[in-house]
Amino acid sequence: MSAREKSEVEPGAAPVEGPGSGNPGRRSGELDAVELLRWGWRQLTSMRTALVLLLLVALAAIPGSVVPQEAVDAFEVSQWQDNHPKLTPVYEALGLFSVYDSPWFAAIYLLLMVSLVGCILPRIKVYAKAVRARPPHAPRNLTRLPDHASYRDAGSAEEIGKRYAAALRKRRYRVVDTDVDPDGDVVVAAERGYLREAGNLVFHLSVLVVLAGFAMGSLLGFQGGVIVLKGGGFSNNLTQYDDLDPGSLWTADDLQPFAFTVDDFSIDWYRSGEAFGQARGFASDITYVEDATDPDAEEKSYELKVNHPLSIGGTDIFLIGHGYAPVITVRDPEGEVVYSGPTIFLPTDLTFASFGVVKVPDGLEEQVGLQGEFYPTYGFDMETGPYSVIGEAQNPFLSMVVFTGDLGMDDGTPQSVYALDLDGLTPVEGSGGAQFRLDLAPGESADLPDGLGTVSFDGIQQWNRVQISETPGKLVALGGVVAALLGLLGSLFIRPRRVWVRVKDDGDGALVTVGVLDRSTGAGGGEEALEGILEDVRVPDGAAGDERARPAQREDRP
Repeated sequence: MSAREKSEVEPGAAPVEGPGSGNPGRRSGELDAVELLRWGWRQLTSMRTALVLLLLVALAAIPGSVVPQEAVDAFEVSQWQDNHPKLTPVYEALGLFSVYDSPWFAAIYLLLMVSLVGCILPRIKVYAKAVRARPPHAPRNLTRLPDHASYRDAGSAEEIGKRYAAALRKRRYRVVDTDVDPDGDVVVAAERGYLREAGNLVFHLSVLVVLAGFAMGSLLGFQGGVIVLKGGGFSNNLTQYDDLDPGSLWTADDLQPFAFTVDDFSIDWYRSGEAFGQARGFASDITYVEDATDPDAEEKSYELKVNHPLSIGGTDIFLIGHGYAPVITVRDPEGEVVYSGPTIFLPTDLTFASFGVVKVPDGLEEQVGLQGEFYPTYGFDMETGPYSVIGEAQNPFLSMVVFTGDLGMDDGTPQSVYALDLDGLTPVEGSGGAQFRLDLAPGESADLPDGLGTVSFDGIQQWNRVQISETPGKLVALGGVVAALLGLLGSLFIRPRRVWVRVKDDGDGALVTVGVLDRSTGAGGGEEALEGILEDVRVPDGAAGDERARPAQREDRP
């Protein structure tokens, strides 16, 4: 047969290059644009590709857990960048400081959505057809099934078939009405367990729901952070946030007009054991109003704790951290105050040794910047130098170095309040040419060199780190997770099973053969079902012609 004849006989066969091929210049297996798109779509919507993309999403989320994220803690990101100047440009180019907003993560996410939709929708169509399908006709030889039984009955074949049909319906099988095959046998076919495949489909659809919920939160929600001093307050507007990560479709008009005040703050410390000196738990007593624009709004109280957020409208307020704010005062040579107040220091370890800065742009002969560490319970040894023994403020101590020059605050460029830009600053030297350092306990003060002024450490206040977020799709995602769990349980525990009954009237009574096929295992697993079905249709003891026996021993067949 020629290539052309073969192509005509076999529709869809690949054209063959050569004389008489009907498609000169096209090699065997070569695809045109439409065929290439069709092949690519089949590859993208295969279950294998969906699983690979799920794995890629999991792997892509790892940098978001390892690398500091700008949306979570901008100061930690800046610290990491200062400590890794060579890696920072690479990480910025890859978007690793904002993984979930990066184009490559969005590409994987969208491909996964398309792949799952392409996988699931055709299966829904197939399943809808299967749900309406009749159970398949009984095989000719039921004794070949893993679980079967044969016996004789004195009743009529039609009456026996009806008894089995009624018993199977009672057991919630889908039953085909008794029928007579070409050999004259009365046959009954029944099937159950259609919801097993539904469980698989619900599981996969729920993955789409979860992804859609996360997408809603990312597009329509926001997440922000703010540090609030004990005794201080917060009003929910853009100017109050230390950092804010809005969704692409979120606007400031969506902000709830609430406000709150931190009235008190308490910490429970470990007093013994390996975790001695670490915080066991902490809570803030706050007073809030749901609508700060209403002067008659009712004030309410709430104990804000970790994992116990306050919900106002669609906004959640979380308590996620705490620390110390030393009260520092800077005076000019005449004793006039040029800077005073609690200065937030950020913890650097579990003992709450904290780092912070003071910026004095006006009031002195030069702009002055101070940076250093605060130790809640001061300790010192020759190997490690100064350190904090525990997180509780039992022996507080402040140690800072001094810089003069241009703080970079006059050119309008935004900068962090928790870090100094040292490019335009010069370290202040003390006696002996070493860098001048202030070492102060509460209530102490020290003179700055060159008659710049004085610095005093007046006391300590505590602060709370509060996260405020609005996630519109969280209930959608939660519903998807619940549905996924239910679907998974259904696919694991629902066992599809088929039952066939063949009744042959041979003149000496009826030969009844019952076969059970457990489709979840392929072989075996139907012994109990077979026993139960036979018990349901057994005629009363002593009835005439009752010649039935126990089920035949199941034979293991290859």
